[in-house]
Amino acid sequence: MHRIALCLTLLLAVSAADVAADAPNVVILLADDLGWNAVGYHNDEFQTPNIDALVAGGVELDRFYVAPMCSPTRAGLMTGLYPIRFGCARAVIPPQRDYGLPTEQITVAEVLEKIGYENRGVFGKWHLGHRRAKWHPLNQGFTHFHGHYNGAIDYFELTRENVRDWHTNYEPSDEQGYSTDLIAAAASQWITQSAKSDAPYFCYVPFNAPHSPFQAPEDAIARFRSPDSNSDGGNKRGRKGQSYKGQANKERDREVYAAMIWQMDQGIGQILKAIEDSGEAENTIVWFMSDNGGVGGLRELNEPLRGSKLTVYEGGIRVPACIRWPKRLLAGDKSHDIFGYIDVLPTLIAAAGADQWDLMQKPLDGTNILPVLMGLGKNPAWGIIADRPWFSYHGQSGEQDEHLAVTLDGWKLKVNGPRLRSLKQLTDGTNRVELFHLSADLLEKSDVKAMHPDKVQQLGEMLIEHRTLQPADGVPPYGVGKQGFVPPANWAVDPKSPDKLVGTDG
Repeated sequence: MHRIALCLTLLLAVSAADVAADAPNVVILLADDLGWNAVGYHNDEFQTPNIDALVAGGVELDRFYVAPMCSPTRAGLMTGLYPIRFGCARAVIPPQRDYGLPTEQITVAEVLEKIGYENRGVFGKWHLGHRRAKWHPLNQGFTHFHGHYNGAIDYFELTRENVRDWHTNYEPSDEQGYSTDLIAAAASQWITQSAKSDAPYFCYVPFNAPHSPFQAPEDAIARFRSPDSNSDGGNKRGRKGQSYKGQANKERDREVYAAMIWQMDQGIGQILKAIEDSGEAENTIVWFMSDNGGVGGLRELNEPLRGSKLTVYEGGIRVPACIRWPKRLLAGDKSHDIFGYIDVLPTLIAAAGADQWDLMQKPLDGTNILPVLMGLGKNPAWGIIADRPWFSYHGQSGEQDEHLAVTLDGWKLKVNGPRLRSLKQLTDGTNRVELFHLSADLLEKSDVKAMHPDKVQQLGEMLIEHRTLQPADGVPPYGVGKQGFVPPANWAVDPKSPDKLVGTDG
């Protein structure tokens, strides 16, 4: 009941007749594995002038949380729900997986279609199902798709598992180039064209950068190559997908990683220019975020936060983020409230002036954050956002090694180990348990569980309940089905038979 009341309390509702009359365009820019400390406004080692300008021109979301890996964040962003509810939280969707975002879930694209957004495009990495056409973006509310289905494609060859994965709508595309550049160019062109319509548009740009493999154009790498670097050319090295051991080789990977971020930032600049040139920047929401923290193994990508991608420490789930909407939000504001990926859908509904309950007919886990953002510097103490628990979970390796965390009222309980079923596991050594008083220790340096056993029990009960939400038929652990898998030609799907598993009789 608390979740229902929360959604209704924060709703900005108007009559259906007013919906979309002055609704904003929406552009979501999603980076892939971008660490907290890998943006210019946090660390001048990384050059991100366009991201920095976007932050300065909007509201910096200083405590923005996502899932600890790719596919779950995308699933929650699309639905406004914790992806554990419909089986998309345990692991990412790897090439061999015959699984996708359940079609009964209402996506943000489908909601915006109801409001009057005629053009709804996605450019980049889908990663929400690719083995059957029913999971394709065009069957999940979008009107245009340009990009790749899988994660971790080769940036130059545009392949996964040595099979080309690059598409326009349902059709394989023979387009050539560096994937980041292709994504930005296609999104910019589409924005320019869509802005000519009287209806608002929705543009979702999930870049694959800077996710591995570490590959970038040579001129971009040269910007970050140290004078004493013995790199033999990051472009060639990256294209071969080779991995290096030792500190020197990690430094070379870091140079390429910085170059990948630079190239993505240039693409973001191209997209922002298309918005500006359209004359509609004033009433266009641009929402930037990463899908999870930076990878481990490359120096200081998430510092001073603890942890990295695939952990539920802050470094794995707290990411750089901002939202710009010149018509409604003051430039230069900064929010320290806990927001996250599941808040995107309800916030966009409210921004369009629509009624969430009329559109969804069900409560969401996410919350419309606009009242808080518009109250910054005036009356920021709404209190409602702070009162909600925030959950993080993944079990990519299987039920023997799961990662869970819950944050509430300035406290955070983190549990690793076998699937959490009882409070006994929190005290008998079965699971690794850590309690942090985030209000005083945001960097998670001091485990205080021994001093607060009552808090461990309170938050532990919440984690046990949250874990029960996962259905039995949820996405399996990552490695299941990998052995012997042969991908279909061009990663094709059959739009005429949405349920058909291409290349089989399924």
